[in-house]
Amino acid sequence: MSHFTSSGAYLDPGTEVRKDQVLLPGKEIPRGAKEGDSLNVFIYRDSEDRLIATTREPMAQIGQLAYLSVTAKTEFGAFLDFGLERGLFLPFSEQRYTLKIGKSYLVYLYLDKSERISCTTDVYKHLSSNSSFQKNDKVKGTVYLVKPEIGVFVAVEDKYQALIPFKECSSDIENGDRIEARVMRIREDGKLDLSLRELSHKQMGTDAEILLKKMGKNNGYLPLSENASPEEISNMFKMSKAAFKRAIGSLLKAKKVMKTDKGLKIND
Repeated sequence: MSHFTSSGAYLDPGTEVRKDQVLLPGKEIPRGAKEGDSLNVFIYRDSEDRLIATTREPMAQIGQLAYLSVTAKTEFGAFLDFGLERGLFLPFSEQRYTLKIGKSYLVYLYLDKSERISCTTDVYKHLSSNSSFQKNDKVKGTVYLVKPEIGVFVAVEDKYQALIPFKECSSDIENGDRIEARVMRIREDGKLDLSLRELSHKQMGTDAEILLKKMGKNNGYLPLSENASPEEISNMFKMSKAAFKRAIGSLLKAKKVMKTDKGLKIND
């Protein structure tokens, strides 16, 4: 610390990059600190565009990906909580989808032309395709873009590129959701294809319960048979025709349902 004033303490960065002294506000000064002491601080621009130092540790820094909560929205952009007094700015032009206050999203931090710390939801190019995962591994990740015509793009461990193909998607998945999935395949370029479903022999029981639940809400009937088209099955249950037929087969074998001219009916 160089010297004290009524506003706080001025710090000498001591680097070739920054030579101007930076203010550490009085409320940030550690108890017992004196001139000549060295401090670890984070430097950023405050709401008045002044360089300010803080002893607080931010949740992320420039060049990093972070999962942060939206605290406010304005006509110019949104602000996210990243551990400092001033929120992290997310310009409207860097929002690839509609944000919700209170929800967290995966963002990439960068320094804008005015040397202000900002962030973007366009994280794809900052993710790697060089993971060590194998087929059928269970993984966790963050949804960073939903494209109904393609699928759900996921950052596995907030680091690696992955996709849940459209036919494997659930209609209620939203941007920012944290999900757990299974590695369905690894592409030649290293990117991962994921499934929210278990392996077929494990998933069959779950699928059967889904069918029974649907029938229970429809007076015990299911207006689909084994001959239904893959599109009809996918639209109603988000499962493949093969999975649908396996589930029906298990229910018929257990005598929980019976076939009718219009589909299936729960046995009384």
